Amino acid sequence: MEVVGLWRYPVKSLQGEPLDAASVEADGVVGDRRWGLRDQRTGRILTARRRPELLGASASYDGDEPVITLPDGSTVVGPGTRTDSQLSDWLGSPVTLASSQGALAGKAEYFEDATDDTSQAVEWTMPDGRYVDASPILVLTTASLRTAAGHYPRGTWDPRRFRANILVGLDGVGWIEDSWVGRPIQMGAVSLLPRQPCVRCTMVTRPQPGLDADVEIFRTLARHHRGLFGVWTDVVAPGRLSVGDRESQPAAMP
Repeated sequence: MEVVGLWRYPVKSLQGEPLDAASVEADGVVGDRRWGLRDQRTGRILTARRRPELLGASASYDGDEPVITLPDGSTVVGPGTRTDSQLSDWLGSPVTLASSQGALAGKAEYFEDATDDTSQAVEWTMPDGRYVDASPILVLTTASLRTAAGHYPRGTWDPRRFRANILVGLDGVGWIEDSWVGRPIQMGAVSLLPRQPCVRCTMVTRPQPGLDADVEIFRTLARHHRGLFGVWTDVVAPGRLSVGDRESQPAAMP
């Protein structure tokens, strides 16, 4: 098993950045989902579940400062009134670029029916410290991507749809990472503990640069794997992780 992809997402629900190597802290990849766009009217952190256009922008870092590239190619750097004004103009509603550090846990919304944007919106609270949905790291395998594509060959099963931090290359087919839950795994110098399969939502259906909207992506996962894809994972021992690092087999359950 080998790490074949690494990503971090500086701003919640914006396009992230692929990495050749990453430092992993006790609560996730350095810089991952440390920022979000807070709706000034509701106080919630916006996500592409409710605002799909977020996926049209991308985020990276200049040192510790988040840099957001908007769909028209313009950029905003770091928090502040100028940034908030440009982001608000883009989205047509008042927002603030908000740090997750030193703030109350973020609240956001998802649709009750992942294939119907007119269904009831449900609020949930994210963990403290980062704007992540559940555990700090999401792990996905190429075996699961291959398995899902076998059920829906016309779909585009690009890893970018699923916003994993770590993509592990595996031969064959099957929802392999499900079997890792509760079993420590070693990736390079980093030790991880998968906690539970990732429950998918409307995010995987959203359009983004180079990928069309496709509700059948979610429907396929719902029909064939109870809407699960990848595993939410905690950090046991921080360290450095690189593309090409080999992964040891998960330890057997005691």
